[in-house]
Amino acid sequence: MSTKKQTSEEKKSLKIEILEQVASLATSGFGLVAALAWNEAIKALFAEFFPQPGGNIFALFIYALLITILVVIITVQLGRAVNLAKKQLK
Repeated sequence: MSTKKQTSEEKKSLKIEILEQVASLATSGFGLVAALAWNEAIKALFAEFFPQPGGNIFALFIYALLITILVVIITVQLGRAVNLAKKQLK
């Protein structure tokens, strides 16, 4: 009987894990859509301020560098927060 109980608990655990993964994938998808929308808006902004061809290449590289630095900082902080939460739950 204990084997049956473990199987039931394992099924519940699997269902929870599947729900977490689906939620994670959906959130990532929505984040991608938002990022693409912002990308288009920022490209339009650069085209407005740097209308000549090739005039905005330097500005785009600076923008890409700043965004990369920001994303790395946020990712590191999120990782630390998750690790802290895991330690507190143990």
